Amino acid sequence: MNPSQTGNETNIKLPFAFIFTSMVALVGSQALLLLQGHYMADGIFRVPGIWAAAHLFILGWALMVAMGAMYQLVPVAFLTPIWSEKFGFIQFGVTAVGVFWFAHTLFYDTGSALIPGIMTMTGILMFLLQMFLTLRKQAKPNILTLYVGTGLICLLSTITLGITMLAGMRYGMDGNTYMAIIKSHVLLGTTGWFTLLIFGFSYKMVPMFSLSHGYTMAPAKYVYPLYAAGLIAAIVSFFIESSGLLTAALFLLFAGFAVFAYHISLIIKKRFKKKLDISFMFALVAIISGGLIHLAAFIAALFGYFNQVAGPLLFLYIVIWIAFSIIGYLYKIVPFLWWTAKYSKEMGKQNVPTLKDMINDKAAIPIFSALVLGIIGVAVGLFSGSKIVYFPGQLIFAVACVVFCFSIGKVVRK
Repeated sequence: MNPSQTGNETNIKLPFAFIFTSMVALVGSQALLLLQGHYMADGIFRVPGIWAAAHLFILGWALMVAMGAMYQLVPVAFLTPIWSEKFGFIQFGVTAVGVFWFAHTLFYDTGSALIPGIMTMTGILMFLLQMFLTLRKQAKPNILTLYVGTGLICLLSTITLGITMLAGMRYGMDGNTYMAIIKSHVLLGTTGWFTLLIFGFSYKMVPMFSLSHGYTMAPAKYVYPLYAAGLIAAIVSFFIESSGLLTAALFLLFAGFAVFAYHISLIIKKRFKKKLDISFMFALVAIISGGLIHLAAFIAALFGYFNQVAGPLLFLYIVIWIAFSIIGYLYKIVPFLWWTAKYSKEMGKQNVPTLKDMINDKAAIPIFSALVLGIIGVAVGLFSGSKIVYFPGQLIFAVACVVFCFSIGKVVRK
């Protein structure tokens, strides 16, 4: 297929290169979490196998999916073409090699992870340059620009802190400072980069997938300052070691997320589509789950138990909020991208499949059900420390991920 490019469209091969490579990382990360499950169930997360799995999952899958999606969505949302597609393909190669090499060295030789880490950072910096040069051409910045732009800044900060951590491991660093950097690295990479990005693009995708019109955007003005203030306060609390400030920060993060969830509910109420697609509903459930995890984190900090539950809550946040949001949206985005690239020019000339024909939405029910069932088992195993519960849950989740990747892959055969 050689799709013709007009206007702000991106060569379909570029976003798909990221998306399908990311699926290899997704399967690999879940296999590692299964093989290293005894550490997870025992609450031991700072070991090479878990580090490798986490970075494969977050950098290899979630980040590369986000990159691929942004190569397609940014031109559409901001009405400006990608700065350089050729540069994008080079950036893909650097990032893909860097991420898999980085995960490999984290697992087998953590002390040698600096060079592949720098290569990974280079690929991400190339992506950031691409996005900033693209956004700079936007005629009129809007609220989406604020969310996506801040998310990109958080991504840059995350990578910078990550390389600082690697340098600290190799050349030595004060223990308290090192821990503050680790916490800031995790915070900015999850609640900063991914959450703000999902917030921003949800304001485009939720109305599109629900056919909503006439809704207000006023609540979005409150979401950003609350959430941004929470991020800043949390980072400061890590460095000054203030549990009180951390509790306040977690409340601000929860408040910002709660306003976002409320705003999405207002948008959904203005929909013209009576029956929402199952995959889209899965993404909406992820929003509710994210809000509950934020609330749980605040309550745990309020009663002095945050450190004991931080690890499991972080894992659930990454999977139930971030990953489930990506999976729900991806189930809609990939068929749309492929149908647009392959068939949109043929409309009216010959019989072409409809967008609904590209993927069976009802077939998503067993996949999403297995994902939920699996993560419930994993969650119970993590909180109880039970390997008997953790391993079946992780196995179900891993198999569901494989089936999900297979179902997405089938789209390009239609």
